[in-house]
Amino acid sequence: MTLGLTGSTGQLGGRVAAQLSDLAPILLVRDASRAPDIARSEVRLAPYGPDAADALEAVDTLFMVSAAEAFDRRDQHRAFIDAAARAGVGHIVYTSFSGASPDADFTLGRDHADAEQAIKASGMAYTLLRDNFYADLLPYFADEQGVMRGPAGDGRVAAVARADVADVATAVLRDPTTHAGATYELTGPEALTMAEIAARAGKVLGRRLSFHDETVDEAYASRSSYGAEQWQLDAWVSTYTAIRNGEVARVTDDVERLTGHPARTLEQSLTGTS
Repeated sequence: MTLGLTGSTGQLGGRVAAQLSDLAPILLVRDASRAPDIARSEVRLAPYGPDAADALEAVDTLFMVSAAEAFDRRDQHRAFIDAAARAGVGHIVYTSFSGASPDADFTLGRDHADAEQAIKASGMAYTLLRDNFYADLLPYFADEQGVMRGPAGDGRVAAVARADVADVATAVLRDPTTHAGATYELTGPEALTMAEIAARAGKVLGRRLSFHDETVDEAYASRSSYGAEQWQLDAWVSTYTAIRNGEVARVTDDVERLTGHPARTLEQSLTGTS
């Protein structure tokens, strides 16, 4: 099996690449200078678009980390998925999002649903890793005053550690045939409110953190000075409304079933322990 990995210059994909270094995966990157140094691994330039087909030649199994947030992300995804199919990729493992749906409250969840649809229509075998929000990132939504602001109310989020997503991806990529056609919902071990996340993360980070529940109108107003486009503002605000509405509250045991170890707690995700 020839394995191709996207995202190896990032935190998630980099961890997967390191854990699969014995397989000498092909590293599909946008910037070769940032590719990790893995013995016997070939580095190929492969931007998310129709021109990626050449770089995907001879790749049997492809790990596709979703593209960076962008107004045209759906087009990027579809072009890359089509390029993979044309190149003869047999199996694609995609990092999607919990509750991905065309009408998901979290607007970027709709992008993931679109990618899932394209993958299923491509003819390739597939495995979908539906990640919840990342536990090790949520506390860094706090502003300079240590306040996490958004319309999340008392809603709960079963945030998952990126390290656990990487461990699941590693297990799947070592034996992709076993996981063909599967969709996994990757969550942490508990669903927490934003106020609970602020209190517990603050203790770990040694910083006073708090949560301020905004209305939707307040959330848009407090972000209006950033100069962001409407799609980005919608994504930021709907992160919190998805939590408020229970869209990301479900806890599963998929991490433990697939990796053999319990899902990391919020504290473990922030300290890098297991």
